[in-house]
Amino acid sequence: MSEIRLGIVGLGVMGRRTLRVAVGHPDFTVVRASDVTETDPGVPFTTDPRAVVGASDVDAVYIATPPAFHADLAVTALRSGKAVFCEKPLAVSLADAQRMLDAATETGLANAVNFALSDRDAVLRVAGDDLGTVRGVDIRVQFPRWPRDFQATATWLAGREQGGFVREVLSHFIYLTDRIVGPLEAVETSVDYSDGPDGTGSEVAARGLLRAGGVPVHVSAVSDLAGPERYEWIIWGTRRSYMLRDWAQLYVTEGGEWQPVELAGTGSEHTRLTLFAQAIRGRKSADLADFAAGYRVQRAVETFHRIQS
Repeated sequence: MSEIRLGIVGLGVMGRRTLRVAVGHPDFTVVRASDVTETDPGVPFTTDPRAVVGASDVDAVYIATPPAFHADLAVTALRSGKAVFCEKPLAVSLADAQRMLDAATETGLANAVNFALSDRDAVLRVAGDDLGTVRGVDIRVQFPRWPRDFQATATWLAGREQGGFVREVLSHFIYLTDRIVGPLEAVETSVDYSDGPDGTGSEVAARGLLRAGGVPVHVSAVSDLAGPERYEWIIWGTRRSYMLRDWAQLYVTEGGEWQPVELAGTGSEHTRLTLFAQAIRGRKSADLADFAAGYRVQRAVETFHRIQS
């Protein structure tokens, strides 16, 4: 396949960012785009997403809608012969996530979830190193306010039905732990919700103990606080330990103080689109998350919400 004809559904922050990258990407030609709001993205546009996921002139679809719509759109696209690249979280229920995984498995078509850490240089460094025996993982995220300023127009992020930082942000670090250590099972998880104006606000705190095999994974996440925005993932090994801070800053220790690790800075929407194109052409990479990985992450993430129901 010399040219992959790409359709994009959802033109929010991530949809527009990926559109800009895809338009200049040598593997793709963007032939259709859709959003619920009338706009002019510079390619053929419709407000009907079915006109993209069902179009005969589309080979692959990138889905960047709110997550409640992911399952129906992805299943329709796969059933009509299209590869699917979907934003995370995979869905907002395990039943929907299972439908997506089943469709991907049954059709055998390329499928991917856009976890930003999947091909970062920092992650590849940790994944390829000898840490000795892994003793534990700590995940800490905090936000002065949620949603973050750049997400102000995505009002669904403030609600518990689809949004919240557990699904939107913690899922990245659950994915990273799954990739480096193994699938996670919840031991004890809980969340505190914001009542919001109508009693449906997303979480303001999340705590958890999970296990990846025999490795304990501790989670602490909080929002609406007096403090800096912070993202921190630490993996503790008997030979060496690593700390990933704020997505791209990597530190290592072999027993002394944390030392910064020089990185090449790889990993972006462009490189993940390249990996998606390779998957479509039959060359699947471990550096691109698939629906199976997305389902495992979904299963771990939703334990935080189910504890309250």
